[in-house]
Amino acid sequence: MVGLRPIKMPSAKERVAAELRKAILSRQMKEGEVLSLESVASQLNVSAMPVREAFQILARDGLIQLRKNKAAVVLGVTETYIKEHYQLRAILEGAAARLCAAPETDISELEEIYQDSCKILENKDFSRYTDINREFHNEIWTAAGNGKMKNMISELWNGLSMGNMVSEEDYAKVSVKEHGEILEAIKAHDGDAAEAAMKEHIMRSRDDMLTYYN
Repeated sequence: MVGLRPIKMPSAKERVAAELRKAILSRQMKEGEVLSLESVASQLNVSAMPVREAFQILARDGLIQLRKNKAAVVLGVTETYIKEHYQLRAILEGAAARLCAAPETDISELEEIYQDSCKILENKDFSRYTDINREFHNEIWTAAGNGKMKNMISELWNGLSMGNMVSEEDYAKVSVKEHGEILEAIKAHDGDAAEAAMKEHIMRSRDDMLTYYN
């Protein structure tokens, strides 16, 4: 793993929200399950504050219902919810990729992140892919230069959308290939192609996630 850069991590509340959202969308957490602030904080090795903030994010998103005793109840998730969630992600992340393709945008950091993801595949260090995947997307949101858009996308993030039909290795290989296509469009300053490639990438993730509902 020589030559890999340290991975920039999202804020604690974003990490917690992403982990909980992924567990709910993939049905690891069932409808009606009670989540206590203390238990989630302990399992994710964080303080109570980011869990409380993550609960607020997920409640606004309709995934949980808050209770007065520092707990929350998981609400039901349908195919329609999944489709709408990824449709919104595709619209916002597609727009971010288009903005990122502007000639004046500095994409040097994005290129480095992509090269690191390729090294992860070469080294078969697939356990690191979750973080590098997040960093690739996050750098596009950042480079797009729209802070409000970045905040909105961050609150929708749900980690790897592997579904139940592929391994972590297979998912990483497909994802890196798609990231390469997005990056090439951005490097060519082709906003249409960058947006289209990102939307296709998100929609493929949607289809993977829907395998939990078939």
